[in-house]
Amino acid sequence: MTGRELEFGTLLRRFRLDAYMTMKGLSEASGVSVRGIGDLERGRRAAPQRRTVAALAAGLGLDEERSDQLLAAARRQSPAAQESVAVRTFPRGINDFVGREQELASLMRLASEQAEDGETGSGEHRPVVVAVSGPPGAGKTTLALHSAQRLADHFPDGRMVLDLRGMDETPASTAELMLGVCKAFRVADHELATVGPPGHATLYRELLSRKRCLLVLDNARDEAQVRHLLPEQGRAVVMVTSRRMLTGLEDAHRIVLGELPPDDAVAFLTAMIGARRASAEPAALHEVARSCGYLPLALRLAGSWLATRTGWTVRRLADRLAVAERRLDALVAGDRRVSAAFELSYRQLTPDAARLFRLLALMPGPDAGSACAAQLLGKDLASAADTLEELVETGLLGTHGNRFKLHDLLRLYAQLRLEADEDQEETEKVRAGLYRWLLETTVVAGRWFEPAHGAPQDWHGLVDLSSADLARDWLRTQGVNWLAALRAAAEEGDHALVVEVAESLHWFSDQWIFWGHWPEVFRLGVRSAKALGDAVAQATQLNYYAWAVLVCESRPAASLPLSTRALAVAVEAGDVTQQAWAHFYRAWAYRQLDRPGEAAHHCNRAADLFQSTGDLHGSLQAHHSRSMNLLVDGDGEAALASYRRTRDFLDEAGDLVEPHIATTARIGILSGTGRSLALLERWDEAVASLRSAVRACHAFDNPSVTSIHLVHLGRTLVAAGRAAEAREAFRACLELGPAADPKRLEEARAHLARPH
Repeated sequence: MTGRELEFGTLLRRFRLDAYMTMKGLSEASGVSVRGIGDLERGRRAAPQRRTVAALAAGLGLDEERSDQLLAAARRQSPAAQESVAVRTFPRGINDFVGREQELASLMRLASEQAEDGETGSGEHRPVVVAVSGPPGAGKTTLALHSAQRLADHFPDGRMVLDLRGMDETPASTAELMLGVCKAFRVADHELATVGPPGHATLYRELLSRKRCLLVLDNARDEAQVRHLLPEQGRAVVMVTSRRMLTGLEDAHRIVLGELPPDDAVAFLTAMIGARRASAEPAALHEVARSCGYLPLALRLAGSWLATRTGWTVRRLADRLAVAERRLDALVAGDRRVSAAFELSYRQLTPDAARLFRLLALMPGPDAGSACAAQLLGKDLASAADTLEELVETGLLGTHGNRFKLHDLLRLYAQLRLEADEDQEETEKVRAGLYRWLLETTVVAGRWFEPAHGAPQDWHGLVDLSSADLARDWLRTQGVNWLAALRAAAEEGDHALVVEVAESLHWFSDQWIFWGHWPEVFRLGVRSAKALGDAVAQATQLNYYAWAVLVCESRPAASLPLSTRALAVAVEAGDVTQQAWAHFYRAWAYRQLDRPGEAAHHCNRAADLFQSTGDLHGSLQAHHSRSMNLLVDGDGEAALASYRRTRDFLDEAGDLVEPHIATTARIGILSGTGRSLALLERWDEAVASLRSAVRACHAFDNPSVTSIHLVHLGRTLVAAGRAAEAREAFRACLELGPAADPKRLEEARAHLARPH
């Protein structure tokens, strides 16, 4: 290196010695601190700004030629002239980065705040630590490296990426990593030798305390590996990536990555295979993204597979990935496999956590709770919760609210480990125990809503069912799981259990009308009751089935054959109550089909039969049905009178009516009365009655029923010329979300879309 090409620190030291000046003397002459001059000469600081170079040149008394040499050396080492010595070459895959805008924005904000001149109360700057965690293949390293590129201007002293090798059998040691950082920042070998290995940590911390740099600690094994690498002072930003949550890191900002949003996943694949090819098969490309579980690593491998097979269609890969049992084998590109990424984390689990991970493949649904884990492991709730937390901490299990969720691809990997590491006979035994437990818990939870049962007696199960709200929450969150167990019980011929489960859920079904699976539940109940030769149970389940098709699927014509069969079976069995209910559901269906004569006939037959058996609840429903018939016929006066008679019947019955039925009936009466008054154009009274119905619905906490009566209120307000209030009612309907009646949501959206 010639004199003109010497590094800034070396040249500064030569000029100072030529001038016979000490660092202290140069400091006094230039105004630059002694420590600053020492750091510049040793290469511990990036090249100074132009005004600092000018001050040093003036303090040294340099002529114009030598001043230009010093300034040129500073320019050669500036970030604008060259990448910092602390920058690692970035791997492929960074430039085609897609999505993660919210996470990038958070990182940009933190870096910008750190770049500002604000100080803590002690007058010292504090480093910013960001922990980026997520499951294998979530793109943690890619996010860190991409953000490091984006943030280059914030870190004039450089950016460094350290691979901590956390998944290796022998991860990188703290001492090894500290030494690497010191050397990258040009700490002289003689200085490292002088302090020796015991002094490297102090040297490392002092060095970073003076650097405005970005340090990426990639692939950390755990908190212990990272903790001593975090500087205590200074302007650095440290990003730590790990499959573990690193919960024990104090004062860290946290970014938890999951799968990409579907649109971003498709955009990612499009960037890899080209817009023309992607636009030619958009449906197939969406299927590929979905089969990849929107996981970045899987998407990259699928994109690489397509990009290297330009003559093959996207559909070909989509069809390969559609076969779940072969999906992991298909997600391969060269020597990279999705399953290999999962394997690294799986090997680090304790035996209990590894077994639970395998057994979670037996869960039919995407998520589970501590009770399910306890049942699978045969352990108490506390032990199961600890094991679940280990899986979360290692990135193999996600969370969704208060529940735990296994990613689709990790579920497939868990299934592979289950088949490889568990005895098949034992696996089937665990599965059978899980399914029976799910159904037994379902029966207890469902009976909370049945008048003859209510709160469970002497229940000591794994699930807390001490209130109706807890029972409702469990039935809803575990719907996919207990439904799969019910299907299995029907398939295996456990007909008595199937009928018991379906019967226990009859009352609860009113709480979750638009779940979408009630027709299947009661269809299974019908088949099992028939297999048992129990005609009364068969008629009962047929009536439930008719209700589900009529109300949940809004298919009145399809429900009629079911209620007709229910009537025939009930007549043959001599069960008057089920005959009455069959007539009731036939009346309901005919009313919706605008066949008033037949609706009135079956309604009257139901009322007579209910009365003959002294069925108070059935009689109340029949009274209400008659009122509905008159309302649908458009006879406002007759309907109003009928609703008032129904109200009087309910009031006279008093406490003899089960509270749930009484509340439902009173809501229907208030709403029907309001609609009858609307037919008579008695608008203020109509609106008041409908608002009372809506208030009662809110107290009842049944979004599907609430949505129905909010739409009735909105229609009435429109007819009354009160458009602004009508929009409020329709907007309130939309706010109920997916638990509302889909048809009512559609009507509310349509109304709000119209011009004011």
